[in-house]
Amino acid sequence: MISLTVVADTIVSDVMSLTEVAEPVQEGINILELAMKGGWIMIILALLSIFGVYVFIERFSVLRKAMKKNPHLLERIHDNIMDNDVKSAINYCQKLNTPVSRILAKGVKDYNLDIVSIRQALDNNAGLEIAKLEKGLPVLSTIAAVAPMLGFLGTVTGMVQAFWQMANAGNNIDVTLLSSGIYEAMVTTVGGLVVGIIAIFAYNYLVTQVDKVQNLVEADIITYIEIVNESKEAKKVVAEKSQSASTVE
Repeated sequence: MISLTVVADTIVSDVMSLTEVAEPVQEGINILELAMKGGWIMIILALLSIFGVYVFIERFSVLRKAMKKNPHLLERIHDNIMDNDVKSAINYCQKLNTPVSRILAKGVKDYNLDIVSIRQALDNNAGLEIAKLEKGLPVLSTIAAVAPMLGFLGTVTGMVQAFWQMANAGNNIDVTLLSSGIYEAMVTTVGGLVVGIIAIFAYNYLVTQVDKVQNLVEADIITYIEIVNESKEAKKVVAEKSQSASTVE
């Protein structure tokens, strides 16, 4: 008879063997290698992300310069206009060469027009300057919309390929064949979502900065209109006094 000790040792040995076989092998995930398995879709997503970063940095730099307010601009324009030196005010605005100064330069050139015409000219010029600041923003918006769709496209094509390989495998279907094909396909979805999410945040941030510049421009336009009104009222008073003095004489 086989002793109970031998039977127990055999059972323990079998259990240990099964445990060793069943124990999964934990492997670290290499992000770069995983991204490379996404195929040609990941290359397009990488190019889109690089282009998006370039657009964001370029627009961020332009908007940062546009938001720098010159505290002496309106003061200098006011002094020049009150001294009837419109040419110096125009030259000063052109020298600064900022969106706000270019807009106000147009208003100074039209100083002799009526207030309504001056305001219309300023608004038209402001619209052109704001449009220049918004250059490139549609690109970020497009990347934010297209990147997730490309990711889903890569997932669908990857799944089709994985099931096609299973169909060709016949009776020799391996679970790892399906699982590896699926996770490789899902990589493109992750990549597309990451690029899209970053792009939409970048787009909304830049739109906010453009709105701030637009508010600054509007405030300076209102101040300039007040300067023009003040100047013309002062000239009107001087003209009336001069006319009164001539009448008295």
